[in-house]
Amino acid sequence: MTKRSSENVVDIAQLRRSCGACALSQLCLPATLVHDDMLRLDKVVSTQRPIEAGHELYTDGAVFHNLYVVRSGSLKTVSNSANGTEQVLGFHLAGDVVGLDAVANDRHQCTAIALERTTLCEVPFNAINTIAVQIPGLQQQLYRLISREFVRDQQHLSTMGRKQAHERLAIFLKSLSDRRRALKLDPMLLDLSMSRDDIANYLGMVFETVSRLFGRFRDDGLLEVNRRSVRILDYDALSLIAAGSQDEQTASQKKAR
Repeated sequence: MTKRSSENVVDIAQLRRSCGACALSQLCLPATLVHDDMLRLDKVVSTQRPIEAGHELYTDGAVFHNLYVVRSGSLKTVSNSANGTEQVLGFHLAGDVVGLDAVANDRHQCTAIALERTTLCEVPFNAINTIAVQIPGLQQQLYRLISREFVRDQQHLSTMGRKQAHERLAIFLKSLSDRRRALKLDPMLLDLSMSRDDIANYLGMVFETVSRLFGRFRDDGLLEVNRRSVRILDYDALSLIAAGSQDEQTASQKKAR
């Protein structure tokens, strides 16, 4: 029997830890990466120990060193006004890049807090920036990731400009559904790691309004709600509301016909 060369022996444990074996690689990395490029990435990207719910990943004003990719779990980013009022800026799920707020001036402009037990890939910015110049496609992918976060911020501003509260909530739920679809997860099942208070803060509402709207969407057959577990029963009707073309009752009736 021919003896295999040691160069061809695959370290399965290392492969499972590598970027190439990660289920999120399609969101983070260009498809053109070759084996040698992947090995170079693996040398600078590390997986952090899990952060427990309520713990901070970084704080407002902290010196910038790393970007983070959410592997599992979720975080929220918040800012605090001079009087101590907290404003929720965003929710970050698996595949999202966190820490881009600090790229401009080397200090974080917000605080990132784990909403549940969360694991992340830690990406030293200077190292990945150096490698990106040398690897075709990686620099462009970094630009895409930065652009994606910018687009989400713009979409949120657009959402906040909507006058109707039910449209804002529909946009939020549809966005979560679409993000789960991109991860090849069930887009109709949402496990909301964020509280109703956080959702209300993010959407510019009060807690009572968010609770009432969840109840209305449930009663109109759009959602099935069991505390933080939400199943979307009528995605098309929810999309009509998010587009601002229908109220929830009309959208549900139109879909039923």
